[in-house]
Amino acid sequence: MSFCCGASMIGTKGTLTHYRTQVHNVPLLYCPVCQRIEVHYKVESEYEILAEYAHGDGESEIDFQDYILEDDVEMFANCVSMESDDKLESVRNQIDLSLDLLGVAKQMGDKRWQIELKRRLAVMSQKLDKIQQKNGK
Repeated sequence: MSFCCGASMIGTKGTLTHYRTQVHNVPLLYCPVCQRIEVHYKVESEYEILAEYAHGDGESEIDFQDYILEDDVEMFANCVSMESDDKLESVRNQIDLSLDLLGVAKQMGDKRWQIELKRRLAVMSQKLDKIQQKNGK
């Protein structure tokens, strides 16, 4: 499982820009709390090499999947959820996991971790409210 700022990162695919070259369908990890995006660690070196070559060749756009064959199911197996999953359910899962971690932090007596988890829970609660309002629930 990949973690960022106390939240589990979500697996997705997206487009990244390397100088002037857009690389589509790059496997990414996305944090729903702080919005941090990382290239999935299993394809990070391949991405860097492909993006450099494409930029050097003057390509404006390339599709990562055309060059790298990677099993999406295996790659995202350690992610709590995928972006294509229900957003409401994804945020609820994030909240549940953070509440579990908060219990562990309390047992350990780690005040700093508790404060950080409470801050993350507040952010995720706001996200949950926005999604529920958008869905009319």
